[in-house]
Amino acid sequence: MNYTRRTLLRNLTLAGGALAFSPNVLLAATRPQKKKLGVALVGLGYYSTDLLAPALQQTQHCYLAGIVTGTPEKAERWKTQYKIPDKNIYSYANFDSIANNPDIDVVYVVLPPSMHREYVVRAANAGKQVWCEKPMAPSVQDCQAMIDACNRNKVKLAIGYRLQHEPNTQEYRRIVGKQLLGKVKQVYSAAGYRENRTDHWKQQREMGGGVLGDMGVYAIQGARLGAGMEPIAIVSAKTSTTRPEIYRNGLDETVVARLAFPGGVFADIKTSYGENLNDLDITCEKGSIKMSPFQGYAGNKGSSPLGVINFPYDVPWQQAKQMDDDALSIMQGKPMLAPGEEGLRDIRIVEAIYKAAATGKEVRL
Repeated sequence: MNYTRRTLLRNLTLAGGALAFSPNVLLAATRPQKKKLGVALVGLGYYSTDLLAPALQQTQHCYLAGIVTGTPEKAERWKTQYKIPDKNIYSYANFDSIANNPDIDVVYVVLPPSMHREYVVRAANAGKQVWCEKPMAPSVQDCQAMIDACNRNKVKLAIGYRLQHEPNTQEYRRIVGKQLLGKVKQVYSAAGYRENRTDHWKQQREMGGGVLGDMGVYAIQGARLGAGMEPIAIVSAKTSTTRPEIYRNGLDETVVARLAFPGGVFADIKTSYGENLNDLDITCEKGSIKMSPFQGYAGNKGSSPLGVINFPYDVPWQQAKQMDDDALSIMQGKPMLAPGEEGLRDIRIVEAIYKAAATGKEVRL
């Protein structure tokens, strides 16, 4: 160890780096690599409480190290339940001081979409690796700012696309990618559920509400991953609501759209807060892949002429697999499976669908 430290100091000095005399640099260079990354959850709503925190009890490569909340009662409850030390509990006001906490390696932003940009940028500026729940942000501009902040601070950014980590999704993507049933001819993707709340962020445009940015991202992902290509145009789109008293001022409760892909392939998508939808049909030259459900928490399953697609698992395994994969990518210096650019692709399509719906015209991508 002494030889290693002396050699490191000499090499840094010879390289002309004043940083050779920085205790922090020497400490970071000689500190053993962690076996598990400490994760701080920002926002303790349903998804953090019911899925991410339990999943972090299953993970092998990361663990629940801290929380960020504006509710003292939640802080006390989580402190007791998960034995979180006081020094790892933050409010939104003192969040930036997380930069000085070596227990926290990753900040996972689980807030309404309108707040994602602010806290991703602040986490990146604090030097922390960043995970952000989907939808990534309300606009392409926000997404790009988040990506730029992480690149500028040399930290990784992953978006919480749990399905890209789970085996049934990976299996239908394998069939499509290897053209085991020939080329894809068309896709139908539908994602939705009956949302009866009236004052959630999902019913507030200024917080990123509307079905397209939320459940619609699942339908868009189904179309993109099912086609195995990126769309080149939004052919047509329509937004609607049957409950204008809840989805006010034109806020979308239901959206349908047709996406065009290279080679004359089309995908019809539907997403709704008014009905239960959970189907993905991929029609290929030699038969169809049918996934139902294709985006459920408790497990997805399907079939094709090649056989059943069904790798069973329990909640919250999807989230545990996602976070373990992303933790390993950080520790091994490998690309994230679903980086910020993946989230930006979907939000670019969201914006184009809204434009097509508003103008009644095709929108090129």
